[in-house]
Amino acid sequence: MEKTILIVDDSRTMRDMLRRTLEGAAYLVVDAVDGQDGLEKLEAMNPAPDAIITDINMPRMDGYGFIEGARGKDRGRHIPVLVLTTETSAEKKTRAKNAGATGWIVKPFEASVLLSALKRVIGS
Repeated sequence: MEKTILIVDDSRTMRDMLRRTLEGAAYLVVDAVDGQDGLEKLEAMNPAPDAIITDINMPRMDGYGFIEGARGKDRGRHIPVLVLTTETSAEKKTRAKNAGATGWIVKPFEASVLLSALKRVIGS
């Protein structure tokens, strides 16, 4: 059974790159343009995604708000969340971890690193 990944990123280029990478590895992809859209898509997805990849810096609702919102819902409480961002500070990583992030990957990403991280958090 195919695994589904929810991508939350305001950059169309980044969403397209992630989609190509993930679909090339046989994942199903649903994307959202910011944290608010991400929470709406998460609520509407049936079944829930197997993992979420989110940016931090986005309009309307940033990645921290999205992660906290997802973790506050029953369906989002246990889904692995990987942060994919240009941010590198320890403070921001700690803030994301405290919000409920499972892992952190710095942009630009290498497909092999991203796919390896996904396999670690969701298996196969």
